[in-house]
Amino acid sequence: MSMKLSVVIPTYNEDRTLAQVIEAVEGVELCRELGQEIEKEIIVVDDGSIDSTPAILQGYAASPHIRAIRHDRNRGKGAAIRTGFAAVTGDIVIIQDADAEYDPVEYPRLLDPIVRGHADVVYGSRLSGGRPQRVYLFWHLVGNRFLTLLTNILYNTTLTDMETGYKVFRREVVDGFRLRENDFRIEPEMTAQVLRNPRLRVYEMPIAYYGRTYEEGKKITWRDGFGALLTLLRCRWFA
Repeated sequence: MSMKLSVVIPTYNEDRTLAQVIEAVEGVELCRELGQEIEKEIIVVDDGSIDSTPAILQGYAASPHIRAIRHDRNRGKGAAIRTGFAAVTGDIVIIQDADAEYDPVEYPRLLDPIVRGHADVVYGSRLSGGRPQRVYLFWHLVGNRFLTLLTNILYNTTLTDMETGYKVFRREVVDGFRLRENDFRIEPEMTAQVLRNPRLRVYEMPIAYYGRTYEEGKKITWRDGFGALLTLLRCRWFA
């Protein structure tokens, strides 16, 4: 039985790496690694970029499995992800950042628990060990571990990397989301809604992480950590 993977790529001013990421997604081999036919669709949501992103996406206009959607203004990563989720048609959905910090070569590893019927949600953990990690940004790591610890306390779970950009869902999970955050707070909001549903089987898989510095274009800052904290608390007791 064949399956379809929907890859949602939110992007904002990532013209240096966007084409590289799209080509990597297109090139990753799934059928051979997972033992069954898996079709791919790629949905790129341009969140009002003012660089050459629109021109890059125009170059893929003839591709039957790549769809570009553009916001008329920058609304935030969360808004871009919500737009992408509304457009997916696949059986499995994965979020792929456009900044090349996450390598699509990890897809077979991430999809395997879902394809085998063991999981409904899979997180790619940068912090569980066993895969290459860039050594940098100590306080970023501290903030990530704090937010993950708080998530585990609030939702009685054992995640190692709540803020990971690699989140994979069965389509039914995405259809059940009621998301409202427009910025980076979409990450804890998705996590909270997953963990509030005791029927969902959540797994983690170790992944490599090729992080950028702020000089290289990294966008998330320590200020976003406060937003994530408030979102975790809101979602624990309110919708």
